[in-house]
Amino acid sequence: MGKPFSSKRILLQLLVLLIVPLSVLAQYTDVINSNRPGLSVSAYAVGRNVVQLEMGLFYEQSDHTLLNTQSDSWGSNFSLRYGLLFERLELNYEGTFQDQDIIYEFFDLKAKRRDFSRNRLGLKYLIYDPYKNPERNKPNLYSWRANHKFQFKNLLPAVSLYAGANFVLGDNPYYPGEPTFSPRVMLATQSRMTPRMVMITNTAYDRIGTDDPELSYIISFSHAFRNPKWSTFLEHQGIQSDRYSDLLLRGGVAYLFNEQLQVDMGLGASFKNTPSRVFVNIGGSYRFDFHKDKLVPIEDQKSNENGGAIKKNSMKKEKRKDRKSRGSGAEDVDLGPSKKQLRKLKKAQKKGNRDDSEIDF
Repeated sequence: MGKPFSSKRILLQLLVLLIVPLSVLAQYTDVINSNRPGLSVSAYAVGRNVVQLEMGLFYEQSDHTLLNTQSDSWGSNFSLRYGLLFERLELNYEGTFQDQDIIYEFFDLKAKRRDFSRNRLGLKYLIYDPYKNPERNKPNLYSWRANHKFQFKNLLPAVSLYAGANFVLGDNPYYPGEPTFSPRVMLATQSRMTPRMVMITNTAYDRIGTDDPELSYIISFSHAFRNPKWSTFLEHQGIQSDRYSDLLLRGGVAYLFNEQLQVDMGLGASFKNTPSRVFVNIGGSYRFDFHKDKLVPIEDQKSNENGGAIKKNSMKKEKRKDRKSRGSGAEDVDLGPSKKQLRKLKKAQKKGNRDDSEIDF
């Protein structure tokens, strides 16, 4: 019974080795801002009144050398994101429903587990955005290279905080004996290394207060190709817990159909054999955009975001310039000669008369 599982595992590992090196860096787009196909979470929210659905299907094959078990897992993972109240705040529900078949080779037994292996709800808030300062984002008008090369200042990341909770409902075989509710906190950062490359980090402390709390980290690199509809990613995750510890590597590609729709595919594997894991997933993200910009009264607008501060006498100076450029305002209307012009005209006429009288034939 072990041969079919081994052959499938070898085939999946070969696919990972062939495709992941091509995925040098993770999805990145300025349009839909999806977290798929990896597990890293962006520091930025989706935007106020934006509803975004991210979901996919996955298959995983794993072997445990110490327990001498083999398993196949099928399932779906999904995330529902909503921009709540204002731009920096996001409400996020994440779930993974999994169906797992396990073979215990020592006893020639087969078991089945089916339930939510991930079921959590939380809020994410952007506390710092380095790109909010317009001075930082000014391009170099004299050098294309300066605008596209790596700069150390780009390491300064956007930072957001996440607080939420895990929910274990009913008799869940993946978390036997765990409480229904357990808190989760996370720090997410995002740095734009170059115009096409982004680095995201997540550091999370999970299942707080349970017998097996979990500390994990994710480092993800994303890269957009010359054709911006295509992007790729590479992601590393570390997990430390008494219940389960692992080191994982993921990679994949995403394609942007339009501003609202993105599809993706990803592969991954673990670095250890207790258990060894190989997995593949496909999915997509769709955005329902109900976002509208708020109208900011002119007295509340910041001066450096609208062409600079308005100086005290700037309008008077502009009026003077307009008068000079327009002249007296009567260039196109024939108002006749002025008094000064009439006096000069009379003098010229009298002088002409005297000249005529002297020449009398």
